[in-house]
Amino acid sequence: MAALPLATAEVCDANSHLISNGELRALQPIFQIYGRRQVFAGPIVTLKVFEDNVLVREFLEEKGQGRVLVVDGGGSLRCAILGGNPVQQAQNNGWAGIVVNGCIRDVDEINGCDIGVRALNSHPMKANKKGAGEKHVPVTIAGTRICDGEWLYADTDGILVSRTELIVEVREE
Repeated sequence: MAALPLATAEVCDANSHLISNGELRALQPIFQIYGRRQVFAGPIVTLKVFEDNVLVREFLEEKGQGRVLVVDGGGSLRCAILGGNPVQQAQNNGWAGIVVNGCIRDVDEINGCDIGVRALNSHPMKANKKGAGEKHVPVTIAGTRICDGEWLYADTDGILVSRTELIVEVREE
């Protein structure tokens, strides 16, 4: 179920009609790039938490099947809601990537993992462990509403969200 890597700039250039009708959206460029996989894509799973990482860890313990976990951490810069151990687990469980509207920690460890991670920044303090949050709910991150089951495409130019999987057309020259 792994998606073909698409160049986000080329996707935007070729799909102005999808941008106009809102089916294809670009997230505001507020994320730092972490992890060894700079290009990743897959169907989205959403999670909304605030300074609590219990549900984040629970999701990443599941088989990822090429999905992307999108975590709305409320934009908090007061602690990290994702660290090296869960990212290692996500890599081993087949997640394509993780996008965090919040902070991460254990950056060197995360940068050694073969997974794509985007986050606002890093922070040394750990999150609470109360288990509060909401799974599979629409979230608004970086000026964009994101729903469970949509598709995310990320590369070094940015992050796109599409209502449906984008098909790569191979043209014979």
